[in-house]
Amino acid sequence: MSSSRTAARIKRHERIRLRVTGTAARPRLAIFRSLDQIYAQVIDDAAGRTVASASSLESALRATAGTKSARAERVGSLLAERARAAGVSKVVFDRAGFRYHGRVRALAEAARGSGLDF
Repeated sequence: MSSSRTAARIKRHERIRLRVTGTAARPRLAIFRSLDQIYAQVIDDAAGRTVASASSLESALRATAGTKSARAERVGSLLAERARAAGVSKVVFDRAGFRYHGRVRALAEAARGSGLDF
């Protein structure tokens, strides 16, 4: 069952990526959610480079206790800080086929609250 669920998510992500592209003016905020961790990157697809990234595996975030949603919020605010430091204030959100719910929503709202516009 898990392989078909993953395959369905990948198909959704491919459909999303047909419309969602990051540019230098408005890079793509791409997320990936695994069972325990969450990863986020701000990507300029035109140049093919990552502008900023953050994940729950980083030592500063890993040491703090809390729920997975609380860790996702911290990842979102840290990513927004790093993106703003790199000169990015507007992004387009790529949820990678995941539902806008739970940890994905927590990360997105924390990034919005920390100054990213999407």
